[in-house]
Amino acid sequence: MATFLKSLKNGGYLDDLSMTIAQVGSRKLSEKDDYGSQEWHVFAPNLKIYGFDADVDACEAANADLEARGIDWFEQHIPLTLSDRVGEATLYVTKDPMCSSLYRPNVNYLGRFAELAGAMDLDFSIEVETTTLDEFFLSTKASEVDFLHIDVQGADLNVLQGATGLLSRSGLGILIEVCFAPLYLNQPLFADVDNYLRDRNFTLFHFWIKQCARKISPIYSIHRPGQLTYGDALYFRDLLEDRNVDLQKNERLLKLACIADIFDFIDYSLEILTFLTIANDGNSKYNFAQIIINTLVQVKGIEDSLDSLPLFKQLQKYL
Repeated sequence: MATFLKSLKNGGYLDDLSMTIAQVGSRKLSEKDDYGSQEWHVFAPNLKIYGFDADVDACEAANADLEARGIDWFEQHIPLTLSDRVGEATLYVTKDPMCSSLYRPNVNYLGRFAELAGAMDLDFSIEVETTTLDEFFLSTKASEVDFLHIDVQGADLNVLQGATGLLSRSGLGILIEVCFAPLYLNQPLFADVDNYLRDRNFTLFHFWIKQCARKISPIYSIHRPGQLTYGDALYFRDLLEDRNVDLQKNERLLKLACIADIFDFIDYSLEILTFLTIANDGNSKYNFAQIIINTLVQVKGIEDSLDSLPLFKQLQKYL
């Protein structure tokens, strides 16, 4: 649950702030995939969500649901297969459609793991047209994306490589599925994704990992419940680093603070809000001193020693 977001909203700091999300692999499997109904909704009506999925039916169902709900933000799901180039590719459709990929499942390897066998077996393959995020956003009014979520079963790096232009001018956070084991033949692994993003000045902040036990074994350790196979990695473009100074604009910093807060990195969010307050010398539009202090006084163990904190002394003149 976000710490600063509600106060920022109530204080009017977000009134003119837009937030654009691109969700690649936007099939809504659970509540967490429905960004507009989560804390991101605080940016409505200035929230824009572009969803992409190779499954036409899934996109049509998502769009119909949004229309029925009468949402107060913009959201559209587009039936496109995104990759690193405009052209054609083979889509390998698996028994469980959510495991379908532009890479062929590594069936022999998958068969060694109890949780992976079966669902990722190949059902059929079809030829599809592919395009890129760069190509799509060249044709829309949205030239920048603030947050990018990619979950396309092994082809995640391909999608990033097709967003080189987009990421050169925008992008504050990226949540991306990564694999530590070759679940698909010749697929990029975590190291490849990490190298690509670090080269573009993104910093790894967190992992959500999945471990899978061997199918043959009836036992496994509760401490080591199988091999690290895949997971989600969260990256932020740290605008406080010198290498990102060209992107260090007030509005972007505030957006980054909000995104960090949504993901519960409240220490990072506080650091950015403090930086904005001091850098703008208390300008009311970016003076968050009172919000920070009001938040801290609610924390047990801090309220009685607040005056002694170096942070308080930094912000005192802006209260």
